[in-house]
Formats: sequence, structure tokens, C-alpha cells
Amino acid sequence: MTAFAPDSIVLNRKLPLWYQVSQSLRASILSRAEDAPLRLPTEEQLAGHYGVSVLTMRQALKELEDEGLISRHRRRGTFIEPTAQRAAPVRLLGSVDAIVAQQSGMSTRLLGHGTSPVPPELAEHFPDGADVMTYHRLRCDEGTGEPTNHARNYVRPDIAARIDPADLERWPMTRVLRDVVGVRISRITDTVQARLADPETARLLQVPLLSPILHYTGISYDEDGRALDVARIHYRGDRFSFTVTLDAD
Repeated sequence: MTAFAPDSIVLNRKLPLWYQVSQSLRASILSRAEDAPLRLPTEEQLAGHYGVSVLTMRQALKELEDEGLISRHRRRGTFIEPTAQRAAPVRLLGSVDAIVAQQSGMSTRLLGHGTSPVPPELAEHFPDGADVMTYHRLRCDEGTGEPTNHARNYVRPDIAARIDPADLERWPMTRVLRDVVGVRISRITDTVQARLADPETARLLQVPLLSPILHYTGISYDEDGRALDVARIHYRGDRFSFTVTLDAD
């Protein structure tokens, strides 16, 4: 029987090895292809794959077993639970409509909003003002209620003055800007980076500290090339993967 092939990882010797291995294997399991094998390699094979001891590998596997992602059977081996939810893609496509569709399908709670100084790293996007309106939201899976991502949006004050905060619990920011406020979005620039969960993100998304996170930055521009909104979203790395679609001319 063909065994599941997990991704490789470069281990940081300053962090617990079992934890790094468990998180890497966890991400591999949740981002697996639909037709991927469910049987895992043996403990010895996995230990060799990750370059750790069998004892360390056993501790990592116990973590995943306790989460319900795998089941272990004497003499039969270790298997991925078929119900382990595969990661949903963060798709970066070529239209504002696609961005709106990507942001839909989740329940949203507004955690807070108010005027704040422009973060120094965003100053280039808001050269005309010292302050922005900041909105902080938590999104959850509508079916399970599980937190999936949290977002901070930094919006130009003249645009924010026309936003009803209640609308941000019903619709994505892109839709509010386009369809409710009525601004024309000429383009959106997206960037996705891999990061580790800081204490705030770990608490909000209910994941262990230093878990893998997809950090998305989306900048919406008006017809004059001025930034309308900068969105910074932290996606759970075990629930999302990064996908780009490029159409040939």
C-alpha cells in the first residue's frame, strides 16, 4: 500500500523538535490532495524523513492523535483520519469580483474600530495623512464556528467616514467599499507570506503559539492610484493553502 508523503522541513534546534515536526506533518495532512493515501509511513521512516529520533517522532504523532487527525493501530499502522478537513485555498485571481467571492462564506465579528496613527510600515500607502481608521475583525467557519482568520483593515479617513461598521459584520470590506460606499476600485495588490503565530493570533485563532500562519496583505487603490484600504489578514495555516491562477493570453 502506498504511504502518504509528508513535506520536508528545516528544523530550528532552538525550538522543541517534536513540536516543529508535529506542526509540519499537521500542515501536510491538512493541505493534502484529495486522492492522497491515508496510510502514513512507519515511525522509523518518518523519523528518518525529519531527521529526528523515533522517540521525538512518537511524541509528535501523539500530538496529532490527540487532535483526532490520525489514528494508530497496532500491527496495521498509522492512518490519516478521512474526516481531517483539508485546507481551503487562498486564491489570488484576476478580478475584484473574485476577491469579494473569496472573502464571503464566513461569519464575521467586529472586534473593534477607531482612529489610529498610520503604522510606520504602511506610511508609503497613506502619504497624505497621519491617521487612518482601523477595523479589527474575526472570521469563523459558519458551520463549525471555528475561528479561521482575523483581519485588520486600515482605511483612509475620508472613505471610512462613509462606512457603517455594522456592514462589516455582514459583508467583506471590498464589497462594502465597492457596493455600499460606492468607490471605484481600480486594482488590488496581494501579498502572501508564511509566518508563525504570535500570542495575539494564537489566542484569536485558537492555535498553538508559533503555529504556521498565512499572512495576507491586500492593498485596494482608487482610480487615481491612491490607497483606499490596506487589509492585513492572518489565516490559519492548517485551514488554508496559497493558490495563484494565471491565464494565458
